[in-house]
Parts: sequence; structure tokens; C-alpha cells
Amino acid sequence: MRRWLRVQGDSSKTLELVKAYSVPIRDDRISKLITCYVKALQKAIDMIWDNIEWGYSFPKIVRRGRGLTVITGLKIHIPMTPGDNVFRKSLRDMLMKDNPYASHWVDAVIRTAYSIMENWRKRYLKGRARKIKPKIRRRFARCKITLMKIDHESKSIRITLRPGEYLSIPWRSTWFEHRVKDWVVGEIIIKDDRIVIPFKSSEEIRVIGWDSNELSLDGYEPSIGFIHVDLRPLQSMKIVYERKKANAQRKGRRELYEKYVARERNRVRDFINKLSAGLRRLSPNSIHVFEDLDKGDMVSRKRVKKARRKRNHRTPCGS
Repeated sequence: MRRWLRVQGDSSKTLELVKAYSVPIRDDRISKLITCYVKALQKAIDMIWDNIEWGYSFPKIVRRGRGLTVITGLKIHIPMTPGDNVFRKSLRDMLMKDNPYASHWVDAVIRTAYSIMENWRKRYLKGRARKIKPKIRRRFARCKITLMKIDHESKSIRITLRPGEYLSIPWRSTWFEHRVKDWVVGEIIIKDDRIVIPFKSSEEIRVIGWDSNELSLDGYEPSIGFIHVDLRPLQSMKIVYERKKANAQRKGRRELYEKYVARERNRVRDFINKLSAGLRRLSPNSIHVFEDLDKGDMVSRKRVKKARRKRNHRTPCGS
């Protein structure tokens, strides 16, 4: 998994890399911890759900150019989760009554509950979730950093269960040890039979922006300068196979037509793979940013003439 951290003025970015690996473990205390965690998590979700305030979003129309554009099409219900300090304190006090573990586990439960509710809220507003309270169906426990003591020399993690009671998880001599050398340990996830450990690292990379044209790709990288990639061989290849497919269709030879379609697809894919490999060799530690072209508009019969549509269709925008 990758995540952007910051943007610098010299077209470079710092990218956070995250890798997660699991360590098998057997301990009776883990099952009890997860049972208590899941029960408290569902209680927190129930309390947040019962205190949701529902508002409305009404249709919104704005004028753009000579016409009107609808931004919000329908009147929809919008959930607003309670997040003030008074509610959070009452939620924490309620969970602390039945908590047999360290108090930081309650804080971890509350944060996880809000994360689940916010994820449900986003999916609900996009029409991907129903107006139904989330239910915890998987057994897990997310551990906060404040509950962990990480020893990078011995490559082990000590988790606080209760004051004076700890759980130790080593990752020394594991198959992934060399992959995460000098990486930072994140918040672990506890399962019944394993511990999932995320490792984080950051690196600075260059960003190259590309201008997509019919016969070329044009980019700029400060340490290299302007970069020009000739796409005429690709266009020539597409023209040749257009003629071959047209001849096969005219003769009614379906098998020959399908053969040319498959061969064209494979050769275009081979050209693109070689092009991407060449760009990686040219600037290995870089992110390449291309235009988000809408090919539907480029080949629309209402907007584009036939000759231009055929030329636009040859460009593999989605590859």
C-alpha cells in the first residue's frame, strides 16, 4: 500500500510505503482479549448509532456558461455522527465499566468504532450502503501504539494487556525479516491465531507529468529535461491491422478477423509493456502521471467527425 505524505516545490514527493506481515501465535489470553474487544466495539457502534442526527441535503443547481448543472440531484438523508467531547467522555465512561484490560484498549475501541462509522457514512452517501447499523462479524483487535513497546534490536513487540501483564511477539528469524529492515512498526492487528504487523517506510520520489498526443508522449523531469516518446510505430501498427481486419470482414472470414484482432491486441500490449519498462529504466525512482482522457468524448459521433474519430480510436487510452 502507498500513501502520499507531502508535496515539495521541486516536483518531488515523499511516499509512505506500508507492508503487512503476519506472525502465527498461540495464547489463550488472545481469544479472551478479542472477545472483550469485539463486544466493546459493538457497544460503541450501538451508542454512536443511537445518537446520530439525520439531516437533509436538497437538490442544488448552479449556472455554468449558458446552461444549468445539477450538483445534487435528489433530496437525501445525511447522517451526522456525534463527535463532541461530552459524548466521547460518556462513551468512554460506559465502556470502562466492563473493561478488564488497560484503559488504552477502550481508547482503541472508540477510535476503531468511529473509523467504522465514518466508512459506513461515506459508502451510504455514495449509495453503496443501506441505512442499517454496522455489525462486527469478524474477530479482531486493533492495538494502539501506546499499548506497544517495540524493541528493534531484539525485533520484538511487547503488548500491554493489563498493568503488569504483557504479551510478547517476536519477528526475528521470520521469512520477511530482511524485507522490513530499518522499517517502522505501525499499529498491529490481533487475530485468534496470528498477529498482523504493518511496517512503514518513506522515500522521496520524482514526479514526471506527461502530455498525451496522437503521435507522441511529451514529459519533463528536472534532472533529465524534456522527454519525447515517438508513438508513430504504434499508430502504424494500428493502421496496418485496421486494413487487415477490414479485408477479412469484406471476405466474410470471421476466423481470420478474430486472429487479426488477437494479434493486434498482443502487439499493442507488447509495445506498451516495452515502453513502460523503458520509462522505468530512464527514471527508476519516479511516479509517472498521465492525462485522464475521456475516450468516450473523443469518439463521440455527435462531437467529432468520422475521420478524427478513427484517428482517436487508435490511441489505447485505457492501457
